[in-house]
Amino acid sequence: MDSKSKFRLRKLLKELSSYRARHTELVSVYIPFGYDIVKVQQQLSQEAGTARNIKSASTRKNVQDALEKMIRQLRLYKRTPENGLAAFSGNISGEEGASDVQVWSIEPPVPIANRLYRCGQTFFLEPLFALSKPKEAYGLIVLDRSEADIALLKGKAIVPVVHYHSLVPGKTRAGGQSAQRFARIRENMAKDFFRKVGDAVNKEFANMKELKGIIVGGPGPVKELFIDGNYLSNAMKDKIIATVDIGYTGEHGVEELVNRSEDLLAKEEIMAEKQAINKFMTKLATHPDHVTYGIQRVKNALEAGAVDLLLISEEINDTVIEELAEKAEAFGGDWMMISKDTKEGQLLINMGQVGAILRFPIE
Repeated sequence: MDSKSKFRLRKLLKELSSYRARHTELVSVYIPFGYDIVKVQQQLSQEAGTARNIKSASTRKNVQDALEKMIRQLRLYKRTPENGLAAFSGNISGEEGASDVQVWSIEPPVPIANRLYRCGQTFFLEPLFALSKPKEAYGLIVLDRSEADIALLKGKAIVPVVHYHSLVPGKTRAGGQSAQRFARIRENMAKDFFRKVGDAVNKEFANMKELKGIIVGGPGPVKELFIDGNYLSNAMKDKIIATVDIGYTGEHGVEELVNRSEDLLAKEEIMAEKQAINKFMTKLATHPDHVTYGIQRVKNALEAGAVDLLLISEEINDTVIEELAEKAEAFGGDWMMISKDTKEGQLLINMGQVGAILRFPIE
Protein backbone atom coordinates (compact mmCIF):
# COMPACT_ATOMS: atom_id res chain seq x y z
CA MET A 1 0.00 0.00 0.00
CA ASP A 2 1.61 3.29 -1.05
CA SER A 3 1.48 6.50 0.97
CA LYS A 4 -1.40 7.98 -1.03
CA SER A 5 -3.58 4.90 -0.51
CA LYS A 6 -2.77 4.93 3.20
CA PHE A 7 -3.72 8.59 3.49
CA ARG A 8 -7.06 8.09 1.75
CA LEU A 9 -7.82 5.03 3.86
CA ARG A 10 -6.82 6.82 7.06
CA LYS A 11 -9.05 9.80 6.16
CA LEU A 12 -12.06 7.55 5.50
CA LEU A 13 -11.52 5.63 8.74
CA LYS A 14 -11.29 8.89 10.68
CA GLU A 15 -14.61 10.05 9.22
CA LEU A 16 -16.45 6.76 9.70
CA SER A 17 -15.11 6.41 13.26
CA SER A 18 -16.72 9.73 14.18
CA TYR A 19 -20.29 8.47 13.68
CA ARG A 20 -22.30 6.80 16.42
CA ALA A 21 -26.00 5.94 16.25
CA ARG A 22 -28.46 5.85 19.14
CA HIS A 23 -29.38 2.26 18.26
CA THR A 24 -27.97 -0.63 16.20
CA GLU A 25 -28.67 0.91 12.80
CA LEU A 26 -25.30 1.48 11.07
CA VAL A 27 -24.65 -1.17 8.41
CA SER A 28 -21.19 -2.54 7.54
CA VAL A 29 -20.57 -5.04 4.73
CA TYR A 30 -17.31 -6.70 3.62
CA ILE A 31 -17.19 -8.74 0.40
CA PRO A 32 -14.03 -10.67 -0.58
CA PHE A 33 -12.94 -11.04 -4.21
CA GLY A 34 -14.66 -13.89 -5.99
CA TYR A 35 -17.84 -13.74 -3.94
CA ASP A 36 -21.04 -13.13 -5.90
CA ILE A 37 -22.10 -9.55 -5.19
CA VAL A 38 -25.68 -10.37 -6.25
CA LYS A 39 -25.94 -12.83 -3.34
CA VAL A 40 -24.94 -10.04 -0.98
CA GLN A 41 -27.71 -7.85 -2.38
CA GLN A 42 -30.18 -10.70 -1.82
CA GLN A 43 -29.01 -11.11 1.78
CA LEU A 44 -29.45 -7.38 2.41
CA SER A 45 -32.96 -7.53 0.95
CA GLN A 46 -33.77 -10.33 3.41
CA GLU A 47 -32.33 -8.24 6.26
CA ALA A 48 -34.54 -5.32 5.18
CA GLY A 49 -37.56 -7.63 5.41
CA THR A 50 -36.51 -8.81 8.87
CA ALA A 51 -36.12 -5.17 9.95
CA ARG A 52 -39.89 -4.74 9.72
CA ASN A 53 -40.05 -6.50 13.09
CA ILE A 54 -38.05 -3.79 14.88
CA LYS A 55 -40.38 -2.22 17.46
CA SER A 56 -38.98 1.33 17.40
CA ALA A 57 -40.39 3.15 14.38
CA SER A 58 -37.40 5.46 14.01
CA THR A 59 -34.85 2.63 14.34
CA ARG A 60 -36.86 0.50 11.89
CA LYS A 61 -36.90 3.31 9.33
CA ASN A 62 -33.19 4.05 9.74
CA VAL A 63 -32.19 0.41 9.31
CA GLN A 64 -34.42 -0.11 6.27
CA ASP A 65 -33.26 3.13 4.64
CA ALA A 66 -29.61 2.19 5.26
CA LEU A 67 -30.10 -1.27 3.74
CA GLU A 68 -31.98 0.04 0.70
CA LYS A 69 -29.30 2.65 0.05
CA MET A 70 -26.60 0.00 0.46
CA ILE A 71 -28.35 -2.28 -2.06
CA ARG A 72 -28.58 0.55 -4.61
CA GLN A 73 -24.85 1.25 -4.11
CA LEU A 74 -23.89 -2.40 -4.66
CA ARG A 75 -25.92 -2.54 -7.87
CA LEU A 76 -23.38 -0.12 -9.36
CA TYR A 77 -20.86 -2.99 -9.37
CA LYS A 78 -21.16 -5.71 -12.01
CA ARG A 79 -18.76 -7.92 -10.04
CA THR A 80 -16.76 -7.78 -6.83
CA PRO A 81 -13.54 -5.73 -7.35
CA GLU A 82 -10.15 -7.43 -7.37
CA ASN A 83 -9.37 -6.67 -3.70
CA GLY A 84 -12.96 -7.05 -2.57
CA LEU A 85 -15.31 -4.31 -1.39
CA ALA A 86 -16.19 -2.66 1.91
CA ALA A 87 -19.42 -0.69 2.15
CA PHE A 88 -21.05 1.32 4.93
CA SER A 89 -24.46 2.94 5.24
CA GLY A 90 -26.53 4.60 7.94
CA ASN A 91 -28.21 7.67 9.34
CA ILE A 92 -25.40 9.97 10.51
CA SER A 93 -27.59 12.85 11.62
CA GLY A 94 -26.81 14.00 15.13
CA GLU A 95 -30.31 15.36 15.68
CA GLU A 96 -33.08 13.30 17.27
CA GLY A 97 -35.69 12.37 14.64
CA ALA A 98 -33.69 13.82 11.72
CA SER A 99 -32.59 11.64 8.82
CA ASP A 100 -29.33 11.88 6.87
CA VAL A 101 -28.67 8.42 5.45
CA GLN A 102 -25.28 8.22 3.70
CA VAL A 103 -23.44 5.39 1.97
CA TRP A 104 -19.74 4.76 1.34
CA SER A 105 -17.99 2.06 -0.64
CA ILE A 106 -14.26 1.46 -0.84
CA GLU A 107 -12.14 -0.91 -2.89
CA PRO A 108 -9.31 -1.63 -0.43
CA PRO A 109 -5.70 -1.29 -1.63
CA VAL A 110 -5.01 -4.81 -0.34
CA PRO A 111 -7.38 -7.83 -0.40
CA ILE A 112 -10.21 -8.40 2.08
CA ALA A 113 -10.13 -11.94 3.47
CA ASN A 114 -13.62 -12.59 4.88
CA ARG A 115 -17.27 -11.86 4.09
CA LEU A 116 -19.13 -10.01 6.83
CA TYR A 117 -22.43 -8.25 7.53
CA ARG A 118 -22.94 -6.29 10.71
CA CYS A 119 -25.48 -3.78 12.02
CA GLY A 120 -24.43 -1.80 15.08
CA GLN A 121 -24.25 1.56 16.80
CA THR A 122 -20.91 2.17 15.11
CA PHE A 123 -19.50 1.07 11.77
CA PHE A 124 -17.40 -2.08 12.02
CA LEU A 125 -13.96 -0.86 10.90
CA GLU A 126 -11.48 -3.30 12.46
CA PRO A 127 -10.73 -5.13 9.16
CA LEU A 128 -9.82 -1.83 7.49
CA PHE A 129 -7.74 -0.69 10.46
CA ALA A 130 -5.89 -4.01 10.21
CA LEU A 131 -5.23 -3.41 6.50
CA SER A 132 -3.69 -0.03 7.25
CA LYS A 133 -1.03 -1.48 9.57
CA PRO A 134 2.32 -2.76 8.25
CA LYS A 135 1.97 -6.47 7.55
CA GLU A 136 5.65 -7.30 7.23
CA ALA A 137 8.80 -6.62 9.22
CA TYR A 138 12.50 -7.14 8.67
CA GLY A 139 14.87 -8.08 11.48
CA LEU A 140 18.07 -6.01 11.59
CA ILE A 141 21.25 -7.20 13.34
CA VAL A 142 24.34 -4.98 13.47
CA LEU A 143 27.38 -6.17 15.41
CA ASP A 144 31.12 -6.32 15.88
CA ARG A 145 33.13 -7.58 18.85
CA SER A 146 32.42 -4.45 20.90
CA GLU A 147 28.65 -3.94 20.56
CA ALA A 148 25.49 -5.22 18.93
CA ASP A 149 22.08 -3.83 18.02
CA ILE A 150 18.92 -5.75 17.23
CA ALA A 151 16.10 -3.78 15.59
CA LEU A 152 13.02 -4.15 13.40
CA LEU A 153 12.10 -2.36 10.21
CA LYS A 154 8.29 -2.12 10.38
CA GLY A 155 6.82 -0.21 7.48
CA LYS A 156 8.78 3.03 7.52
CA ALA A 157 9.93 2.96 11.13
CA ILE A 158 13.14 1.51 12.54
CA VAL A 159 12.18 0.10 15.95
CA PRO A 160 15.09 -0.60 18.33
CA VAL A 161 14.76 -3.92 20.17
CA VAL A 162 17.93 -4.30 22.26
CA HIS A 163 21.48 -2.92 22.43
CA TYR A 164 24.45 -4.75 23.96
CA HIS A 165 27.97 -3.64 24.86
CA SER A 166 30.53 -6.44 25.05
CA LEU A 167 33.38 -6.90 27.52
CA VAL A 168 35.70 -8.28 24.85
CA PRO A 169 39.06 -6.52 25.27
CA GLY A 170 40.93 -4.88 22.42
CA LYS A 171 43.83 -6.51 20.63
CA THR A 172 46.45 -5.05 23.00
CA ARG A 173 47.05 -7.62 25.76
CA ALA A 174 47.65 -6.92 29.43
CA GLY A 175 51.24 -7.10 30.68
CA GLY A 176 52.55 -10.54 31.58
CA GLN A 177 50.10 -12.50 29.46
CA SER A 178 51.31 -14.59 26.56
CA ALA A 179 49.90 -13.75 23.16
CA GLN A 180 48.34 -17.21 22.87
CA ARG A 181 46.67 -17.08 26.28
CA PHE A 182 45.33 -13.57 25.66
CA ALA A 183 44.00 -14.61 22.26
CA ARG A 184 42.14 -17.58 23.82
CA ILE A 185 40.60 -15.38 26.52
CA ARG A 186 39.56 -12.81 23.95
CA GLU A 187 38.08 -15.46 21.66
CA ASN A 188 36.09 -17.09 24.48
CA MET A 189 34.70 -13.73 25.58
CA ALA A 190 33.69 -12.98 21.97
CA LYS A 191 31.89 -16.34 21.77
CA ASP A 192 30.02 -15.57 25.01
CA PHE A 193 29.02 -12.20 23.58
CA PHE A 194 27.80 -13.72 20.30
CA ARG A 195 25.85 -16.34 22.27
CA LYS A 196 24.13 -13.56 24.22
CA VAL A 197 23.21 -11.74 21.00
CA GLY A 198 22.02 -14.98 19.38
CA ASP A 199 19.82 -15.83 22.36
CA ALA A 200 18.21 -12.39 22.13
CA VAL A 201 17.54 -12.79 18.40
CA ASN A 202 16.05 -16.25 18.92
CA LYS A 203 13.81 -14.93 21.71
CA GLU A 204 12.64 -11.69 20.05
CA PHE A 205 12.04 -13.01 16.53
CA ALA A 206 10.97 -16.63 17.14
CA ASN A 207 7.19 -16.17 17.16
CA MET A 208 7.00 -13.09 14.93
CA LYS A 209 4.71 -14.19 12.10
CA GLU A 210 5.15 -10.93 10.20
CA LEU A 211 8.96 -11.35 10.04
CA LYS A 212 9.80 -11.46 6.34
CA GLY A 213 13.57 -11.78 6.69
CA ILE A 214 16.68 -10.86 8.65
CA ILE A 215 19.54 -8.69 7.42
CA VAL A 216 22.88 -8.87 9.26
CA GLY A 217 25.46 -6.11 9.00
CA GLY A 218 28.75 -5.08 10.48
CA PRO A 219 32.34 -4.12 9.68
CA GLY A 220 34.79 -6.89 8.72
CA PRO A 221 34.21 -10.64 9.00
CA VAL A 222 32.54 -10.66 12.44
CA LYS A 223 29.01 -10.97 11.02
CA GLU A 224 29.99 -14.14 9.11
CA LEU A 225 31.59 -15.62 12.26
CA PHE A 226 28.35 -14.88 14.11
CA ILE A 227 26.16 -16.47 11.43
CA ASP A 228 28.39 -19.53 10.93
CA GLY A 229 28.71 -20.16 14.66
CA ASN A 230 26.14 -22.07 16.67
CA TYR A 231 24.46 -18.92 18.01
CA LEU A 232 21.24 -18.68 16.00
CA SER A 233 18.50 -21.28 15.79
CA ASN A 234 18.04 -23.00 12.44
CA ALA A 235 14.76 -21.16 12.01
CA MET A 236 16.51 -17.80 12.42
CA LYS A 237 19.34 -18.79 10.08
CA ASP A 238 16.76 -19.68 7.45
CA LYS A 239 15.33 -16.16 7.78
CA ILE A 240 18.63 -14.44 6.91
CA ILE A 241 18.30 -12.92 3.44
CA ALA A 242 21.55 -10.93 3.28
CA THR A 243 24.75 -9.88 5.01
CA VAL A 244 25.93 -6.33 4.39
CA ASP A 245 29.32 -4.68 4.96
CA ILE A 246 28.90 -1.42 6.84
CA GLY A 247 31.36 0.92 8.51
CA TYR A 248 29.51 1.60 11.75
CA THR A 249 27.74 -0.15 14.60
CA GLY A 250 25.20 1.28 17.04
CA GLU A 251 22.28 3.47 15.93
CA HIS A 252 24.19 4.88 12.94
CA GLY A 253 25.08 1.34 11.91
CA VAL A 254 21.42 0.30 11.87
CA GLU A 255 20.55 3.28 9.66
CA GLU A 256 23.48 2.50 7.38
CA LEU A 257 22.33 -1.14 7.15
CA VAL A 258 18.89 -0.03 5.94
CA ASN A 259 20.44 2.40 3.43
CA ARG A 260 22.84 -0.23 2.06
CA SER A 261 20.01 -2.76 1.74
CA GLU A 262 18.24 -0.59 -0.82
CA ASP A 263 18.02 -3.31 -3.47
CA LEU A 264 16.48 -5.78 -1.01
CA LEU A 265 14.02 -3.24 0.31
CA ALA A 266 13.26 -1.61 -3.04
CA LYS A 267 9.59 -2.55 -2.78
CA GLU A 268 9.29 -1.24 0.76
CA GLU A 269 7.83 2.23 1.24
CA ILE A 270 10.71 3.40 3.43
CA MET A 271 13.08 3.20 0.46
CA ALA A 272 10.72 5.16 -1.79
CA GLU A 273 10.64 7.91 0.84
CA LYS A 274 14.42 7.91 1.28
CA GLN A 275 14.97 8.11 -2.47
CA ALA A 276 12.49 10.99 -2.83
CA ILE A 277 13.99 13.01 0.03
CA ASN A 278 17.54 12.29 -1.17
CA LYS A 279 16.60 13.47 -4.67
CA PHE A 280 15.08 16.62 -3.14
CA MET A 281 18.20 17.35 -1.09
CA THR A 282 20.52 16.69 -4.04
CA LYS A 283 18.52 19.13 -6.17
CA LEU A 284 18.62 21.66 -3.34
CA ALA A 285 22.42 21.43 -3.26
CA THR A 286 23.03 21.41 -7.03
CA HIS A 287 20.03 23.17 -8.61
CA PRO A 288 18.32 25.10 -5.79
CA ASP A 289 16.00 26.88 -8.24
CA HIS A 290 14.42 23.50 -9.06
CA VAL A 291 13.09 22.89 -5.53
CA THR A 292 11.06 24.80 -3.00
CA TYR A 293 9.81 24.17 0.53
CA GLY A 294 7.45 25.67 3.10
CA ILE A 295 3.67 25.69 2.67
CA GLN A 296 3.24 29.12 1.08
CA ARG A 297 6.13 28.78 -1.37
CA VAL A 298 4.93 25.30 -2.35
CA LYS A 299 1.38 26.61 -2.85
CA ASN A 300 2.74 29.29 -5.18
CA ALA A 301 4.60 26.63 -7.17
CA LEU A 302 1.44 24.51 -7.37
CA GLU A 303 -0.59 27.45 -8.65
CA ALA A 304 2.04 27.95 -11.36
CA GLY A 305 1.83 24.29 -12.39
CA ALA A 306 5.55 23.90 -11.68
CA VAL A 307 5.47 20.95 -9.25
CA ASP A 308 6.71 17.61 -10.54
CA LEU A 309 6.80 15.81 -7.18
CA LEU A 310 5.18 17.07 -3.98
CA LEU A 311 6.44 15.79 -0.61
CA ILE A 312 3.99 16.17 2.28
CA SER A 313 4.64 15.37 5.94
CA GLU A 314 2.09 13.24 7.81
CA GLU A 315 2.16 15.97 10.47
CA ILE A 316 0.04 18.31 8.33
CA ASN A 317 -3.72 18.63 8.75
CA ASP A 318 -5.68 16.26 6.48
CA THR A 319 -7.60 19.14 4.89
CA VAL A 320 -4.37 20.86 3.86
CA ILE A 321 -2.97 17.57 2.53
CA GLU A 322 -6.02 17.12 0.31
CA GLU A 323 -5.84 20.68 -0.95
CA LEU A 324 -2.15 20.38 -1.86
CA ALA A 325 -2.53 16.91 -3.41
CA GLU A 326 -5.50 17.97 -5.57
CA LYS A 327 -3.55 20.96 -6.91
CA ALA A 328 -0.57 18.74 -7.74
CA GLU A 329 -2.75 16.22 -9.58
CA ALA A 330 -4.61 18.98 -11.44
CA PHE A 331 -1.37 19.91 -13.23
CA GLY A 332 -0.17 16.33 -13.75
CA GLY A 333 2.18 16.29 -10.76
CA ASP A 334 2.71 13.40 -8.38
CA TRP A 335 2.70 13.51 -4.58
CA MET A 336 3.93 11.42 -1.71
CA MET A 337 3.25 11.28 2.02
CA ILE A 338 6.41 11.30 4.14
CA SER A 339 6.39 9.59 7.53
CA LYS A 340 7.29 11.50 10.69
CA ASP A 341 8.94 8.34 12.07
CA THR A 342 12.06 8.48 9.88
CA LYS A 343 15.14 10.70 9.82
CA GLU A 344 14.08 11.92 6.38
CA GLY A 345 10.61 12.70 7.71
CA GLN A 346 12.03 14.81 10.53
CA LEU A 347 14.19 16.66 8.00
CA LEU A 348 11.11 17.57 5.97
CA ILE A 349 9.26 18.72 9.11
CA ASN A 350 12.16 21.02 9.98
CA MET A 351 12.04 22.49 6.47
CA GLY A 352 8.40 23.50 6.77
CA GLN A 353 6.53 20.17 6.45
CA VAL A 354 6.25 20.30 2.65
CA GLY A 355 8.72 20.34 -0.20
CA ALA A 356 8.52 20.14 -3.97
CA ILE A 357 10.75 19.17 -6.86
CA LEU A 358 9.94 21.56 -9.72
CA ARG A 359 9.65 21.07 -13.46
CA PHE A 360 10.99 24.58 -14.03
CA PRO A 361 12.23 27.46 -11.85
CA ILE A 362 9.77 30.04 -10.59
CA GLU A 363 10.35 33.45 -9.08
